[in-house]
Amino acid sequence: MIILAATPIGNLGDASRRLIEVLEQAPVVAAEDTRTAQRLFAALGIANRPRLIALHDHNEKDRAPELVELARTGDVVLLSDAGMPTVSDPGYGVVAAAAAADVLVTAIPGPSAVVTALAVSGLATDRFTFEGFVPRKQGERSSVFRALASEPRTMVFFDAPTRVAATLADMAAQFGDDRRAAVCRELTKLHEEVARGTLAELAAWAADGVRGELVVVVAGAAPREVDFPDAVAQVTALVAAGTRLKDAAGEVAANTGHSSRELYQAALAARS
Repeated sequence: MIILAATPIGNLGDASRRLIEVLEQAPVVAAEDTRTAQRLFAALGIANRPRLIALHDHNEKDRAPELVELARTGDVVLLSDAGMPTVSDPGYGVVAAAAAADVLVTAIPGPSAVVTALAVSGLATDRFTFEGFVPRKQGERSSVFRALASEPRTMVFFDAPTRVAATLADMAAQFGDDRRAAVCRELTKLHEEVARGTLAELAAWAADGVRGELVVVVAGAAPREVDFPDAVAQVTALVAAGTRLKDAAGEVAANTGHSSRELYQAALAARS
C-alpha cells in the first residue's frame, strides 16, 4: 500500500498521532529529501529506521515502478518536506502508477499550506483554485496572471520571498491595483504573519524585502455588469470561435453573474 503522509508545515506540534504511529512501523519511506525525513524522525522521537528512498522531481519517473512493486507486499510511506505529498511536491507520478497497477493508495490527512492560508486570508473560501508556484520569469508571470484576470474564485499561489514583490506588482498590473489579497508568511511558525490589503498596498509592503515561506491569496474577480443580451452575444462569439456551448455559457456566467442555464438556453434559441 502507498501511504501519502502529510507532515507539519512549520509547527511540529501539528504532527498527528496517526502520522507518528505509521512512521514508527513503516518499513519503507520515500522522501523528497531523506535528510529532512531523518530530522523529522529525530524531532518526533521516532526510533524506527526504515529503508529511506529519495523521491524528487528529477527521479520520480524512474522510481515510481520500484515503489509500486514494493507497495504490493508492504507499506510504502511517501513524505514531502512539508505538507501533503503530490501537492506541488513529488508523489503524483507514484500515485498515478499505483492506480494504474491497482495498488491501494491512502493518505494520512494533515497540515496544508494551501488551506491554512486560505482560511486565515480573510478572503472568500466558498470557491477557490490552487495555482501552484508562480513562474520565475516576469513574462511568464504576466501571461499567467493575464489569463486569470477574470477568474471569479479566490486564487492561492506559492511564491519565493525573493520574488514576491515583483509578483505582487505583476498581479496588480493584470488584476488591478485595488484587488484584495493576503500574503501569508511563516504559517504555524513563531513569526507567522498575515499581511492583508490591496495588491498595490501589498506590493509596496513587500518592496523592502520579505523573509520566510510564503503563500499568496488573491480575491477572485468581481462579476462584470453586463446586460443579458450582451452576455448572450459573448456566448455566441465564444461558440463561433470553437468553444462548446455549455462551456461558453459557464465562462460568461462566471464573468457576468448571469445564470449559466439562462445564457445556454438563450444562445441555443438564437442559433435556431
